[in-house]
Amino acid sequence: MKIYERLGVRRIVNAEAELTRLGGSLMPPPVLRAMQEAAESFCDLHDLQRACGERLASLTRNEGAYLCNGAASGLFLATLACITRGDLRRIARLPGLAGMRDEVVFFGAQRNPYDLAVRQTGVGVVQVGNPSQTFDWELEAALSERTAAVVYFASGTPRAGELPLAQTIAIAHAAGVPVIVDAAAQVPPAENLWRFTRDAGADLAVFSGGKGLRGPQSSGLIVGGRELIEACRALGAPHQRIGRPMKVGKEEMCGLVAAVEWYLSLDHDARLTEYERVVARVIEAVQGVPGVTASRSFPGVAGQPLPRALVRIDPARAGTTRDAVVQALWEGDPGIAVTATDADGFYVNPHYLSAEDAALVLDRLEAVLTAPERAPAGATR
Repeated sequence: MKIYERLGVRRIVNAEAELTRLGGSLMPPPVLRAMQEAAESFCDLHDLQRACGERLASLTRNEGAYLCNGAASGLFLATLACITRGDLRRIARLPGLAGMRDEVVFFGAQRNPYDLAVRQTGVGVVQVGNPSQTFDWELEAALSERTAAVVYFASGTPRAGELPLAQTIAIAHAAGVPVIVDAAAQVPPAENLWRFTRDAGADLAVFSGGKGLRGPQSSGLIVGGRELIEACRALGAPHQRIGRPMKVGKEEMCGLVAAVEWYLSLDHDARLTEYERVVARVIEAVQGVPGVTASRSFPGVAGQPLPRALVRIDPARAGTTRDAVVQALWEGDPGIAVTATDADGFYVNPHYLSAEDAALVLDRLEAVLTAPERAPAGATR
């Protein structure tokens, strides 16, 4: 009996996305082995953090790298790094920000629930522009002697109300202000690990370790310039400072190094070909089902250069609704998670489906769509 079964928890087949609530992603064997090896003995965490950071900096072509316990903690630490610049006298005064740069700038078009990770440092927020339009002079006017950083939420698809990253960096740097890129889900492509920082010139970029990189769910990666990376290190565990609650263990450190090594060794073109094959199979599986259509959708949920299948349900012709189909897929055992969109559609995302799970999704989808009133939630054909 496996652990989920012993605990009375259903296994979920993830045809939705790399989501924390679904456990992020699945770790490949090299990551599991590295974590097991790390768990078998003690070490000095300061030494390990620095050694892992140096290895990850080399792999990602950055001056420095710091391992944290998720992208949200990475944003928190990166923001404080820009405020304190590693000055221990400033760090000792935290969470008080009196006398320090205590504002960050966001684009109105990029605001989302994750900017709470920045705001919980205690900084004030200066919002620039709106979701429809932003001018360069608005960003220039927002920068002052109180500005600690501009925080830029990256996406694979440009938004109308944001300035391009390169222009943002140029304006911020002209005012002596660093730029932090939230790139939590922006892998793939692998090149983003150095594109935002080394190539574009951002000071720090933050990635989730437990999404596209397939590392431990509770791991994250900050990459960028050496000075600010050292400031992150001064703030975080194992120091008894403000970042202490965001502790990353030896197992996660070694697991993330192994994950990045594994990820950068992959044949990404071959993976993309497999994703396209699964999308084509979903489209084929629903052909001829009354009231059901499917098409290829691009890019991925966070703008990644990856395909998904978009299935749409016409209730009048299909004899069922989108919500009923999504619910039937979810209520099976194992449950299948998909992403509802608009009023009548849902996405089937192939990025985290093994060959076995892809076949299960296709079987269950066909069963639910062809006999919605008869097929029990867990049925397959």
